[in-house]
Amino acid sequence: MPVNRNALIRYKVIDSCLQRRNRKWTLEDLIEQVSEALYEYEGMDKGISKRTIQADIQMMRSDKLGYFAPIVVLDKKYYTYEDPNYSITNIPISDADLGRMNEAVELLKQFKGFSHFQQLNAVVQKLEDHVYSVANKKRSIIDFEKNDNLRGLSHLDLLYNSVIHQKTVQMTYQSFKARAANVFYFHVWWLKEFKNRWFAVGVRNGQNTVIHLALDRIVALSLDEKIAYRENTNIDPELFYKDTIGVTVSESLLAENVQIWVNNEHAPYVETKPLHHSQVVLQRLDDGIVIQIQVQLNFELEKEILGFGEGMKILAPDKLKKRIYHRISKGLKNYESFTN
Repeated sequence: MPVNRNALIRYKVIDSCLQRRNRKWTLEDLIEQVSEALYEYEGMDKGISKRTIQADIQMMRSDKLGYFAPIVVLDKKYYTYEDPNYSITNIPISDADLGRMNEAVELLKQFKGFSHFQQLNAVVQKLEDHVYSVANKKRSIIDFEKNDNLRGLSHLDLLYNSVIHQKTVQMTYQSFKARAANVFYFHVWWLKEFKNRWFAVGVRNGQNTVIHLALDRIVALSLDEKIAYRENTNIDPELFYKDTIGVTVSESLLAENVQIWVNNEHAPYVETKPLHHSQVVLQRLDDGIVIQIQVQLNFELEKEILGFGEGMKILAPDKLKKRIYHRISKGLKNYESFTN
């Protein structure tokens, strides 16, 4: 039975509420929580009716979706799970579903040797590991990095389809620095992931500068049929990020040779996981190595260097050395009161 995205959001919110047994949940409480979630994830501000939530509870109790949720009402008012350990996320996968997942894994594995499908390798491995753990009732062998609390991922599907079908989107967006949200039309050209955070990349209507909009700062989003979509005709995403670390790309800045001393403790890590594809080792010293990368000087580069603490030192260029020095100096002021 197909279930739309709004219904899935409602089921997950109700499930999350009923698992939290430190609070008593009335029907009005559930309506409020669901309405807030739909506004946050889908931009829906009409609210949800009492009848809809009651129907959702009945659907979760039934076998139509395989939930069989043990939802009970206490004192004719408060909703909860009779089984304190129950969650719709813990329902077992059927043999039929497991068989289909196995078939999908085997089909995807056939493409692992082709260069065009290299990005599928991690996906296939993750799916294969999950199928193995379910089939053998064992813990997963592989633990992938994830952020279950990351906001904005519900927008991925609409943004992806806006590119595929060349549709302009109307976006309500509030950056971290803005006091209030802005509403504007946006032409999405591609989607970018960096360190577990997703960005919609493109141009605002009537402007030419390519910008990155974090999905977790999108307040509301919808397709717009009135504004003609502006297609990306000359920018290759791979070339666009060629000289950068992260997503802060300047169309006016040239890449510079950055030389960094790395101590012996961090050198093996930096050599096996380069900071940038341009990285080369210039020198091997008794106390570490000297590497060089050719990149634009941006915020993400500074953050990467600062993350290694005393394990890195900028040798060139001088302007980057000064910026790192000033940031470390400001950081030290936070610990001026510290005493051994």
